[in-house]
Amino acid sequence: MTDNTTHNNTEAKYAPAASPIATAPIQTSTQGITAHETTVPSRGDSMPAYVAAPEHADGPLPIVIVVQEVFGVHEHIRDICHRLAREGYLAVAPELYFRQGDASDFDDIQSLLTGLVAKVPDSQVLADLDHVASWAGRNGGDTTRLMITGFCWGGRITWLYAAHNPQLKAAVAWYGRLTGDKTLNSPQPPVDVATQLSAPVLGLYGAQDTSIPQESVETMRQALRAANARAEIVVYPDAGHAFNADYRPSYHQASAEDGWQRMLEWFARYGKSR
Repeated sequence: MTDNTTHNNTEAKYAPAASPIATAPIQTSTQGITAHETTVPSRGDSMPAYVAAPEHADGPLPIVIVVQEVFGVHEHIRDICHRLAREGYLAVAPELYFRQGDASDFDDIQSLLTGLVAKVPDSQVLADLDHVASWAGRNGGDTTRLMITGFCWGGRITWLYAAHNPQLKAAVAWYGRLTGDKTLNSPQPPVDVATQLSAPVLGLYGAQDTSIPQESVETMRQALRAANARAEIVVYPDAGHAFNADYRPSYHQASAEDGWQRMLEWFARYGKSR
């Protein structure tokens, strides 16, 4: 009975569409950091967000905006914020679907994609992220050291934001779609903005990812080379999609751990220093 209760409580922390959930996903200690829910003013609305930071900061902190997976800001994204806070960052994960709905209301990925995610305009997301950056600067962060990382849906947004905000210092995109059909809400895939990147971008991808073919990764590489962009794409041969999602069967520990270290090194090289 005790085991079932613990497992159910764990399940409840994650979006239902992400099931099945691993029995022991990574849970980062919050000792030495502060972490809580908050709201960010954006375009006349109060956008829910999760924020984590070191308890004792000596001056404004470097900022990392954490862009959610397709599943929204659930436990995995909150834990990513904890991990970044323990590395000395002010980490903020905004609920970027909040105007259109709640990812936790959907039981499967397909209904989540069609019933919610497809309704969220890129233009709205990029504007909301600008407000997150401004909010972070007023709440303990240093906007001259602004960075972003995102996963899955958020990986694609990370590429777009690196072309949108000229104040951004560094970006790390985890398995975000690079090409694809254009819609009214998503008019530009990342490959179309390769010439507009204003911040160095590190892309982390899995060779076994059936949703992001290697042909599209190579197309992006060619576009980045043609644009002489400050960007690097790393492909892990044994990893599939969502290889950093330690709460899902897709988790590939060796690739995830290497990707995390590469991300920290990228941020330290391009964005963390004053």
